[in-house]
Amino acid sequence: MNAITELAENRVVDGVYAVARKEKLRTRGGAAYLALELVDPSGRIDARIWNDVELLDGRFAEGDAVRVLGRVERFRDRLQLEVRTLEPAEVDAATLAPALRRDADELEGFLEFLLGEVHDDGLRSIVQRVLAGAPLRTYPATPEGHHSYAGGLLEHTVGVATICRELAQLHPRLRADLLLAAALVHDVGRTRELGPPPVFRPTEEGTLLGHVHLGLRLLETAGAPSELLHAVACHHDARAARTAEAAVLYHANQLDAVAATRPIPE
Repeated sequence: MNAITELAENRVVDGVYAVARKEKLRTRGGAAYLALELVDPSGRIDARIWNDVELLDGRFAEGDAVRVLGRVERFRDRLQLEVRTLEPAEVDAATLAPALRRDADELEGFLEFLLGEVHDDGLRSIVQRVLAGAPLRTYPATPEGHHSYAGGLLEHTVGVATICRELAQLHPRLRADLLLAAALVHDVGRTRELGPPPVFRPTEEGTLLGHVHLGLRLLETAGAPSELLHAVACHHDARAARTAEAAVLYHANQLDAVAATRPIPE
């Protein structure tokens, strides 16, 4: 079978993938075609079905696992899979979601260590309760941006919290427990905003409210103090930050996202 990251131009493909996106569109001439995004644990690729559209359309739905026969082409400097035929595959589609490269158990060990570094009993208890109901290793940090794979939310949370811990040691004026607690729960709302793998399509309340608001709901239910809520509320808006900890969390979040996605010259 062909892993997505191993695909090359003009290569014939016979592989099993999950359908993360499916749209029925029309060409300028009015002919119907299917635009797909296929994923496996190694990555994702756009795909198109130009022929036998009506026949193949009825064989699968978004979120299904399919066995695909096709050929890789280059379109606008990106690889794209031209699907010749496909059929349902007897595979759990959730296991085909793009996955992190690091060991998830090891990352959860780091998370436990960082939680233990929150020395304030009240804050640590709140963070512990919130994280207990949030399966970070199941979700991406963003659906299509940085850490956009299953477990990316866990990896990003550990990254941001580690940056914040180090900054608190460099700058003792920062309230280390507040900053670290906020870092550990800043994106917890993603687990309510997004649906299950491999599609991770936003839930209804996720579409209406977004991950920040949903995270604040979880924290309020756990009894989080206002300064913790404030830091989480503005981790995407530096201008709204009214405390040093909130501002640092914003920049730590940005830094981890850039480090994970900005291209590195070869």
